[in-house]
Amino acid sequence: MNFKTVKTLTTACILSIVTVTSAYANTEKETQTMTYDVYAGGIHALNAKLAITSNEKDYEITLSSKTRGFLKTLAPWSGVFTTSGIFDKDGHAYPLEHASISTWKSATEEKKYTYDGKGNFKSYKVTETREEKDPVDKTPKDLDPEISKDTTDLLTATYQLLRSLPQTKSCTGDSLIFDGDRSFKLVFKETSTESLTESKYNIFQGESIYCQVEVVPDKGKWRKKPRGWLSIQEQGRKVGSLPTLWLGRMSENDPYVPVKIRVKTDYGTLFMHLTSYENKVTP
Repeated sequence: MNFKTVKTLTTACILSIVTVTSAYANTEKETQTMTYDVYAGGIHALNAKLAITSNEKDYEITLSSKTRGFLKTLAPWSGVFTTSGIFDKDGHAYPLEHASISTWKSATEEKKYTYDGKGNFKSYKVTETREEKDPVDKTPKDLDPEISKDTTDLLTATYQLLRSLPQTKSCTGDSLIFDGDRSFKLVFKETSTESLTESKYNIFQGESIYCQVEVVPDKGKWRKKPRGWLSIQEQGRKVGSLPTLWLGRMSENDPYVPVKIRVKTDYGTLFMHLTSYENKVTP
């Protein structure tokens, strides 16, 4: 496996990790903790942990991940992604703060987004730190406010869609996302069901709902030739498979959670498997 292959599969791993989370609010405080193993081209490439805490008023989500083993040597990456928000009277999730902290080798990039809790974007700041040097402000000075208008963060968008699954059983919908330089639609479509069997890779067994996930460019700095996630997405489209997400319930009363992801690329197929799950409910 050459470095180009490793870099492509690492990008697929990282971006598929960031696109996934779900839960729904109830009258008590509920904390779900999940761990995942991510395989790229047959290699155990990343570990990930997802923690979601929610009640009828607000929610917090923390997703952390890092490369491991052989891939860590060639592509040392780690990331922590957090979102906190509130629910309106109709149960719609709105973010207050979202942060993305990504470390590649000795460089760390931190992006912070703030919202008003009513669906309006407020501010964005990005800093970069290299080795022992002080953080450098990399916030764009000429950001067009139209790019961030009516947008939400990636975790809240996925979370809001999946909260409705117990009632709708349908994984369809879209949200407008702002990532700092541009905006895009996160589109879920083509809902179906599949019975999954527990394996040495994945602890889930039972009926699952699965759908395809597509990123559609909107405003901002988009290149004519697809790069990064778009390039990976189009590689899968050529063989008839956009990134696919399976969602299931660990028990009849548990919320739906991501149990498996598949992303096909020119360099191999990526799988993300659920390896542990815990759900604690407190008054």
